[in-house]
This record gives sequence, structure tokens and C-alpha cells, in this order.
Amino acid sequence: MTPAALELSFLEDGAQPAERTAGELASFIGAAQQTLEIAIYDLKLAGAPADMVRDAIRGAAARGVAVRLIYNVDFAYPIPVPPPPECDSAYIDSLGVPARPISGVPSLMHHKYVLRDAATPDGAVWTGSTNWTNDSWTREENVILRLPSAALALEYRRNFEELWSTGRVDTSGRYDLAPQDVPYAAGNVRARVWFSPGRGRQIAHVFADRIGRARQRVRLCSPVITAGPILGTLAELNTRHPVDVKGVYDRTQMAEVLSQWRVDPHATWKVPVFTAIAARLPFASKVTTPYAPGSVHDYMHAKITVVDDVVLTGSYNLSHSGEDNAENVVELKNAALADVFAQFIDHLFDRYGPAPAGGQPPK
Repeated sequence: MTPAALELSFLEDGAQPAERTAGELASFIGAAQQTLEIAIYDLKLAGAPADMVRDAIRGAAARGVAVRLIYNVDFAYPIPVPPPPECDSAYIDSLGVPARPISGVPSLMHHKYVLRDAATPDGAVWTGSTNWTNDSWTREENVILRLPSAALALEYRRNFEELWSTGRVDTSGRYDLAPQDVPYAAGNVRARVWFSPGRGRQIAHVFADRIGRARQRVRLCSPVITAGPILGTLAELNTRHPVDVKGVYDRTQMAEVLSQWRVDPHATWKVPVFTAIAARLPFASKVTTPYAPGSVHDYMHAKITVVDDVVLTGSYNLSHSGEDNAENVVELKNAALADVFAQFIDHLFDRYGPAPAGGQPPK
């Protein structure tokens, strides 16, 4: 049964067991009556959470639900930002449903969404920043959205069908979609979705435009901040209007990016820009474990931007590479909902404290 209203879950390092998220996902899947489409970047579960999700998917298929799954298969991505996926092919096979790998070369299939009964009045979307791994559900900051909207579900299905039928990232998402109203406890939310890479350049400019027009507050939460339009807008923020700003990023990943920029002649200009932003604006940063095969994944992984009464969230990092990946961004307009997202970012800001100038990790 479709939830009566938009639902949110925030995840935080050490704050919840993996079984909580597994239970929410199993419940969402368990309500499917006709179809399930799953697009997931990283899928590697173990223990009770693996069993709970497997049972939910198998149960849906057993009662006649048509289930399809796509996942990213790039194990040789040349840089550790974002960290490469480690999808468990044996686990995926054990689900017993049609599954299709999508090559992550040259750009990633970076979605994390589930579509339930998309072609029915009860259509609903599960989306956000959260992969299906035990670490994602216990050691990372993440956000999950459950959107009861047949119209949005159909728009996501269009994206899924492109990826499923072609197996290609680079030809997906080349269309504009109309805003939709989604019920929420504090009044309707005006929701609109964009998909990259088809609208990747537009997405970066949407973020920059919203931030540049801020009048009261800006809250940012992203593993990295590398998109040129967003960096430029942040560099100019508060030059004309004083705005309440706070941000949180992954200090370890951002330091790796800075190292890459310094040897890339096309990106060296970004180093002083980000350094100035980190020195001038209030940012906090989480020191995380550098990626290595088998290492813990404790990244600051949430992707949220709040500007006044608008939220932008989904799978898209504030990154240049995100413009070319298969990503989804949902814009949500509702003052009360924006307050909830802003409070989460403020909490993370307080937890991880001010970032050093330049975003460098501690010695």
C-alpha cells in the first residue's frame, strides 16, 4: 500500500543498525503488487540484512510481481572518488530475478532507486543517496526518500527502461519533466526530478542558480564539491546578500580530489577557489577511511542542498563527474520539509566540527 505521505530516513555513522534500513526496504518492497524496478550502484549485503532483503525480493517475485534489477559493474574505476562498487554477483544471482549489469565505463550507473507499481495509481519511488551495503546502512551519513507519487514513478520508470534496454549510461536522461505534487504531513511538496547525463550540465546549473538566489540560508552536504558552476557560485556567496551558510563534506575524499586537481592542467584553477571557500564559509568535514579493497566504508555520503525552502537531494554529488554519470536529483519545495533537512545538516556540522582551510586532512 502506498504510504499516505512522503517519508524520510536519515542515516548516520554509528547511529542505527543495518537491520533498521533493511526492514524499511523490505517493507517497501513487500507492498508491491505488480512491478518492481531496482537501480542500484552498489549491492553487497551480509548477515541478517542480506536475508531480509533477499526474502522480500523473492517473496515479491513468488506472488507474481515482475522484478527487474540493474547495477553498476565497474570494478576498475581509475580514481577512488567516488569509491568503486563491489557488487556481489553471487548474491544478485541468489535473488532469482532478471538482473542486468550496466558498464561503468566511462561513466557510472550511480542511481539508488526502487520503483514500486510504477504504472498504477499506487506508484511510489524509493530514492536518495543510500547504496545497499552493510556499511552504507551503519557507517555512513545518508538520506532515503519514499515518495508516494504515480507520476514521479512513471518518470523514473522512463529512465529505468532506457538503461535496461540499452545497457548504456551516456544516452539516458535527455528529457525535461514536469513538477508533481507529493503529499506530506506538512502540506503538499512540489517535486521535480532531473536525470543525468542527459541533463547533467543543467543539473549543475540548477544547483548553482538556487544557491546564487539564496536570501536566508544555504545548507550543503556532499562527499565532494567539484562542479565548476557550484564552486564559482559558492565563491561569490554572501558578496551581495548575507546568507546563513553551513556545509559538510568528506575531508578525506576532498583531499584526494585536491591532489588530483594539482596535477591536472584543466582543473588547477579549482584549487585556490575551493581553498578560499573552505576558509571563508562555515564548513565541517568528516575524516573518513581512504578507499582500499576490503576497507570500511565510513564516508560522509549524503547528498543534500537546502536553499531557503527548497531541497535538492538524490544520488548526485556536487561533482563534475556527476554530470556524466547516471544520476537522479529531486527538487522538493516545502518549508517544513526544508527545515527537517537543514536540521540534519546542522547536526552533522556540530558533530564533525569546522573544516580546516583548504580541506586538508589532519597530519
